[in-house]
Amino acid sequence: MDNTKVHELFSKFPKVSLGFYPTPLHKLETLSQETGVNLYIKREDFSGVSLFGGNKIRKLEYILGAAKAAGAEYAFTYGATQSNHAMETAGACCRCGVKPVLFLYALIDPSEEDLRGNMLLDRLYGAEIHITSRREGESVEELKKRNVATGEAYRQQLIQQGHICWDVPVGGATELGSVGFVEGFIELESQMAALGLHADYLFHATGSGGTLAGLQAARALLGSDTEIISINVNKKGPDYLDDIVRLANGTLSMLGAPDGLRVQREDLHIDPGYYLPGYEQPNEASNEAIRILARKEGLVVDPVYTGKGLAGMLDYLHTGKIPKGSTAVFLHTGGAAALFAEKELLGDLLKA
Repeated sequence: MDNTKVHELFSKFPKVSLGFYPTPLHKLETLSQETGVNLYIKREDFSGVSLFGGNKIRKLEYILGAAKAAGAEYAFTYGATQSNHAMETAGACCRCGVKPVLFLYALIDPSEEDLRGNMLLDRLYGAEIHITSRREGESVEELKKRNVATGEAYRQQLIQQGHICWDVPVGGATELGSVGFVEGFIELESQMAALGLHADYLFHATGSGGTLAGLQAARALLGSDTEIISINVNKKGPDYLDDIVRLANGTLSMLGAPDGLRVQREDLHIDPGYYLPGYEQPNEASNEAIRILARKEGLVVDPVYTGKGLAGMLDYLHTGKIPKGSTAVFLHTGGAAALFAEKELLGDLLKA
């Protein structure tokens, strides 16, 4: 299916305008020369509407479009205390006249007297914030589930009082949200074509999986042969691949894609080799990747998501997994506010 026909599939969804598109695409000149691979970066961090944009904005245009159409007063969402998604949701809600309610789990307890990074922005946006602290002996997965359950109980309480409360799942990872990155992939393909180029590889960091699902759905719709390499930023459960396939295919169904056009498990290339010791925990490969991009290209990525995604791409380049002469794109999904968060997120970033 060509780009024009795919664009026609989007018109049936209510949408709010939150971003500045197309986001820039430009070459990483120094790294391209050093690696022998044509490297480009797609700047979703410039998506807007604030200084701290990111990949969630494309999703929120559709998710909050549906919320506005339903007359929502509140939008509930969830994440870690330094969640980019929660921060971007809060800012987007301000644009839409919807009250943001954030339930955030704390791997690192924030100080109310010294708020940093995304937590500072959440407060500035006027979000209603609820912190779920980790109990002794509680696993991260247990903490996440308790955080969402607590938020859902409060949401139901407000609904019973007559309020219209919209649920925005973690990361905006819904079929409707993933429609935003079907658009994003089409935009990238158009930009590459305008340069007379084709992306052999597309690297990005993956968390909740909504961006990945949208990219894969778009790849299927367009019949693209770009290999999407998704670098994990946290531990995934045994059903993660199947969940992504279901989400991608749900997005295709929502768009009204032709019968039989589906994403398969074997289409996914998800690499778990770069996130340890865990989510919101720095590692030296990520910190080195952050330093390299800053010192060779004058660009910044964050230690939680894009730094680990970039570490994966650089390792693929240095180990020859990406052939010289190829063209690869790194999807910069935002997150720079984490550089100004608690020092525990940064590790030894500035010691080299």
